[in-house]
Formats: sequence, structure tokens, C-alpha cells
Amino acid sequence: MARIFITGSTDGLGLASARTLLAEGHEVLLHARSTERAAALDGLAPQAAGVVIGDLSSAAETRDLAGQVNAHGRMDAVIHNAGVYLSPGRVATPEGHSRTLAVNVLAPYLLTALIERPHRLIYLSSGMHRGAGGSLHDIDWTERRWNAGAAYSESKLHISALAASVARHWPDVLSNSVDPGWVPTRMGGAGAPDDLAMGHDTQCWLAVSKDPAALVSGKYWHHRRQQKPAPAVTDPSFQDRLTEKLAELTGITLF
Repeated sequence: MARIFITGSTDGLGLASARTLLAEGHEVLLHARSTERAAALDGLAPQAAGVVIGDLSSAAETRDLAGQVNAHGRMDAVIHNAGVYLSPGRVATPEGHSRTLAVNVLAPYLLTALIERPHRLIYLSSGMHRGAGGSLHDIDWTERRWNAGAAYSESKLHISALAASVARHWPDVLSNSVDPGWVPTRMGGAGAPDDLAMGHDTQCWLAVSKDPAALVSGKYWHHRRQQKPAPAVTDPSFQDRLTEKLAELTGITLF
């Protein structure tokens, strides 16, 4: 039995992952953005290891969230599932960052740095990362005219590269990124063509499986198959420049 923390587990893929892992007998620590959102977990919470609360668009709440997770003891795996998609404009966080960058990249970075190191880390990416440019200039969109699709694609390039960088620097941790596909969740929309069950299967498998195929690190996955990500993801120079930028934006050095 494994202990797994899942960010963004009140709906969509995070909730599906939580239900699957609980049904398999694992201990799952759930996460909600707010106490109001936590009400969605009332039916699941009695089976879980607990519910932690924190808005990932806030650096202060993200840091507090890490403390809440650590209070539950060391996790065997963390699934960085939470994310935001298209925003019609650049929504600023309390710290002034783009909400897309904050939730999709800065929060997983902070949680990776501040949560007691687990055995396995899984980061939710997207095939859209391949459409992002490899420049790290203005990743917070303070100079460029806002483009929601480009901002989202960049955030998924960055989170994929972060997963690969963690794998390179922490050989004792299995760190991977997963493209769940375009699935019919609240984020993906009812018309999304991919299978919802397959959308959460790979991250659950990577979090707990003893299958030798799952005991690898630094890979990019889609439906339990390794895929080739954008070249920047596996480029050590890009990874290092990215983590330096994230350290600058958060005040926390990961490596």
C-alpha cells in the first residue's frame, strides 16, 4: 500500500485518480483549492488519509500547503495534477505572476522543493507543450501581448522539463511527466475526444506500480507508452536555465 498526495483532486483527472487509487487500497491525501471546493470531497474524504487546502495561485498558500502535506508524513508519491487552461486575459496572482504560470509551473516547483522528498513524482503535461517556443524570456507574460494558448503550451513545456530535471538531479526519485490526452473533464470540455479512464490511468500506474516498465525516470508518457517530448524537455542546458528562472521567481532553490 502506498501513500499518495494528489493536487487538484476535487474534480476531473485528479478526482478520478483519487478514486482509482483508493479503490486499490492505497492511502490518498486529497487537495482542494478552498474549503468551499473541499465540500466536493465529502463523499470521498472518509476513505482518504485527509484533505489539505491551499490555492496554488498563491505562493503563500502553496508554501502552507507543503507544510500541511509534511504534517501527514512522507508520501510515497506525489501527483502534480492541478492546472489551469485558457484564460481570456493575463490574470495576476497575489504576487503579480500570471495565474497560468503560477498554478501550472511555480506551484509544482515550490511543492517539489518544500514537500519531503517522495519516492515518485508525476507531473501532468500536455501534447500542447510541443507547440511552445524554447525561449525563457518573459515566461511571466509581463512584456508580451497575452496569448492564452501559448501561455498554456509554455507552461506544459516547462513542467515537462522540470520533471526531467528532477530525474537528472535526484537519482533516488522516479520523476516523470504524463500527457493525459484531451479528455472530457471540466477543463477539457464535454466534446473532448479522448477516453477519461485512460486519461488518469498512466499517472496512477506510475505512482504505485511495481511493473519494471513503470520503474523508470525522466520519461514523457501517454497512455502507458513512452513518447518523445519536445527537444527542450530533455536538454540539460534548458532545464538548468529553467530552474534558475523558477528559483528567481519563487525565491526557492531546488537543486
